[in-house]
Amino acid sequence: MFLTGDDLNQLLLSANDIANRLRVTPGANDVNISIDAGNPEVSVNIDREKMAQLGLSIATVGATLQNAFAGNDDSKFRDGDEEYEIRVMMDAFDRKNPEDVSKINFISPVENRSVRLDEFASVEMSTGPSLLERKNRRSSVTLTANTIGIGSGTLIASIKEDFVKNPLPEDITLIWGGDAKSQSEGFGSLGIAMIAALLLVYFIMVLLYDSFIYPLVVLLSVPVAVIGALLALSLSGSNIGIFAMLGMLMLIGLVVKNAILIVDFVNQLKEKGMPLRQAILTDGEERLRPILMTTIAMVIGMIPIATASGAGAEWKNSLAWVLIGGLTSSMVLTVYLVPMAYYVVDMVKEKWSKFHLQRKSKLVLIKS
Repeated sequence: MFLTGDDLNQLLLSANDIANRLRVTPGANDVNISIDAGNPEVSVNIDREKMAQLGLSIATVGATLQNAFAGNDDSKFRDGDEEYEIRVMMDAFDRKNPEDVSKINFISPVENRSVRLDEFASVEMSTGPSLLERKNRRSSVTLTANTIGIGSGTLIASIKEDFVKNPLPEDITLIWGGDAKSQSEGFGSLGIAMIAALLLVYFIMVLLYDSFIYPLVVLLSVPVAVIGALLALSLSGSNIGIFAMLGMLMLIGLVVKNAILIVDFVNQLKEKGMPLRQAILTDGEERLRPILMTTIAMVIGMIPIATASGAGAEWKNSLAWVLIGGLTSSMVLTVYLVPMAYYVVDMVKEKWSKFHLQRKSKLVLIKS
C-alpha cells in the first residue's frame, strides 16, 4: 500500500502507526516501510526578509554552503604533464556541530561587512528520511507485508476493518497496490465476465426454446452450484481468489448442462403428447444416469488438483474445490429443483393461458 500526503513528518508517523498495527495482525509477516526516519542532518532555515536586508541572495548563500560542505574543485594543480584537482572545502572539524555551521561568514554588499549565517538563518540538528518518494506529486511512503497462514484477501479485509475503526488523518491518502490492486482489478473483470456469460447463456436458450421463461428454469442450477462451491471452499479452508472465481465461471457452463438435459427432454415428451406430470417423472428416471455419470467423472478428475501439495498448488486447489463443490451440489439438487420449478412454471403458464382465453371470449360476447 502507498500513503501519500503533503506533510512528510505526519506521513512517517502514520506509516509507522500502520506498520505497528500490521505487525500484531494475524497472518501479516515481514512488514516493512520504504522510508526510515532517523538519519541525522543539519537543518538551515533561512529568514528571507533578513537575508534580503543584508543584500544576500539564495544563490549566493546556497553556493557558499555547497562549497563549505561539498567542496569546490574548479582549481587545478599542474605538475609536468599531470593535472590534479584541488578541492577547497571547510575542514571536517568545523562541520561537526550546528554551532560551527552557524558561524559561516558571508560578505554583505549592503552593509559592507562580514555577516554570520545565524544572523539571518536558524541552524539546528534534526533527523531526515533515508529516502524521498513521490506519487502523484505528493510525498509518499510504501508499506509492504507478506502473508503467512492466510490468503492475501483475508489479510486485506482485516486491514480495511481496522481502518474503519482507526481512520487515517484527512490529509493522508491510502492507495492500494500489489495483490490488493491486482485482486480488485481481477475480481472486477471476472465479475463482468460472469454476468456476460449468464446473459449469453440465457439469450442462446431463449432462441433454442423460443421462450423467455424456460431458460430461467435452467439458470436455477447456477445458484445451487454456487452454494456448493462456497461450502466446499469453507470446508477445505481455501480462500476466494482469482482461480476460485475462474472456477465459478466454469461452473456456469458445466451445471447448466444438467438442467438443459432435464428441460429439453421434458419438452420432447410433452410434444409427443405425454402429460406434464408423467413427462417430469419419466425425465427424472431417464436423465438421472447421464447426469450422475458426467458429474462424477468431472468430480473424480478434480480430486488430484484439489489435494495437490506441490509448489504453487495452493493457487489451483481453490479452483478444484469450487468445481467439486459446485458440481456435487448441482448433481444432488438440480434433479429435484429444476423439475419442480418446471412444473410450477408450466402450471402457471397454463392457468395464465386459460385466463387469457376466457377474457378474450368474454370480450367477444360483449361486443356481439
